[in-house]
Amino acid sequence: MYQYNYADQTLVEERVAQFRDQTERFLAGELPEEQFLPLRLQNGLYIQRYAPMLRIAIPYGLLASYQLRKLAEITRKYDKGYGHFTTRTNIQLNWPKLEEVPDILAELATVQMHAIQTSGNCIRNTTTDPYAGIHQEEIADPRPYCEIIRQWSTFHPEFAFLPRKFKIAVVGTANDRAATQVHDVGLHVKTNDEGELGFEVLVGGGLGRTPVIGKVINEFLPRQHLLSYLDAILRVYNLHGRRDNKYKARIKILVESMGGPAFAKLVDAEWQAHTKDGPLTLTDANFATASSFFTEPDYVAFDALQTQSELQQQLNADKDFANWYNQNTVAHKIAGYRAVVISLKAGLVDGRYVPSGDVSESQMDALADLADKYSFGELRGTYQQNLVFADVQANHLYELWQQLSDLHLARANINTLTDMIVCPGWDYCSLANATTHNIAEQIEKQFDDLDYLYDLGEIRLNMSGCMNACAHHHTGDIGILGVDKKGEHWYQISLGGNSSNDAKIGKILGKAVPADDVAVTLQKILDVYLEQRVSNDNDVERFGDLVDRVGIAPFKEKVYG
Repeated sequence: MYQYNYADQTLVEERVAQFRDQTERFLAGELPEEQFLPLRLQNGLYIQRYAPMLRIAIPYGLLASYQLRKLAEITRKYDKGYGHFTTRTNIQLNWPKLEEVPDILAELATVQMHAIQTSGNCIRNTTTDPYAGIHQEEIADPRPYCEIIRQWSTFHPEFAFLPRKFKIAVVGTANDRAATQVHDVGLHVKTNDEGELGFEVLVGGGLGRTPVIGKVINEFLPRQHLLSYLDAILRVYNLHGRRDNKYKARIKILVESMGGPAFAKLVDAEWQAHTKDGPLTLTDANFATASSFFTEPDYVAFDALQTQSELQQQLNADKDFANWYNQNTVAHKIAGYRAVVISLKAGLVDGRYVPSGDVSESQMDALADLADKYSFGELRGTYQQNLVFADVQANHLYELWQQLSDLHLARANINTLTDMIVCPGWDYCSLANATTHNIAEQIEKQFDDLDYLYDLGEIRLNMSGCMNACAHHHTGDIGILGVDKKGEHWYQISLGGNSSNDAKIGKILGKAVPADDVAVTLQKILDVYLEQRVSNDNDVERFGDLVDRVGIAPFKEKVYG
């Protein structure tokens, strides 16, 4: 992963000193709230329902074990002993004291971490595929390009005060595992007929109050022009984006209003006139430098037949391990290795619901030790609020599974109904209209049979507590949106969303249902799916495909009679 140089470290430490002074002046009454607000947002600090919330950056999801140990130490010392992983692969602290936030930032700086540009109207954390660099189907590793974007966008003076926040995602495989089509900019690594690397560029995706799928504005951008073209996109947005209405200020509104082709023409004109072939043009040396931070670890050679034989014996002997292997591990480009997905969806543990994405300080310390032992000291965040060990030897999987099980981090539910993306909701967020954790707990109690979940197959359930859609409810096979009706919490359900290659916005089923009826309503929806799905040999029609085929009428009839 990228390592800070002297300039990086100096910049981060200077930012900490600046914010310490700003915070002290605010607490002393010398800095008005309206002036302090943009300053705290630039340092990742929100004021939530009951306490401040600090969002810490994890660039493109990569986290070293020593950084995770520092996060564990910080949560013990300054918070309530846990952190919350988000869909942008960042981590949030929900209970820091305002006066101690500068101390937290200072401690983060000692391990090359910060909270810069995790909030505010700026370019946010770039995200990517959690299997970057290890997937068999990869065209090229997207992480060097993410790092190039990070260095270009951090502290960029022209783009620190955009009309609204701006999010970029990059993938290096044909299969989109980073929801690029619902980002302000999505970048797909491609090769042209001459074998040259470049990008398909999508612009104007986004969720929230007005969900939109991004539009392709450049089918092949040679990679040397990556930054100059992104610069042109941001310039056009900065010039033409609306600033009179924050609900219409995102780039998706601009692109929708003028149309993709017209927006593409503006970008091309800006690019040709001002940025193309200029100082932002990337060279082979730039790419080599960026790639040098993402070298392959020292993989061990295996006797593939013997390793597979031993693994198969373990799988045959232990059904629980076999379930975990099938659900929570992913093929690796290196023979004898697997990627392991660590489920942060423990559900009910000793009768208590553990919120999606939450990790305790003791779990963080243990995961850091396991990463050192089994995965070269590295972890990765996913946009589904889970973690990944990218490089685990197949002959170590059984013992790793046992240790994760002891930590309640080996639930074999990845890509099932209970692998829910859930925002913190009303219990924490001042923007939320409804609670989410109580509904997730209700769903967990209703659907606690693993065999039933496996029979359902892959189903993405996303739940947000408000229209801001932090949990991407629009793109779930089943999406749940909390709404407020005269002080009561109700839940609107949508069906048929998708965030991968065939990205689409789900269709609203009908009127919202009361809080007590959510799980029962889901059961009715799934009953229709099981009754009407088509099976051919081992190929079972997926939930989203059924919704595409039959529409939402059968589901609506079952739910509303």
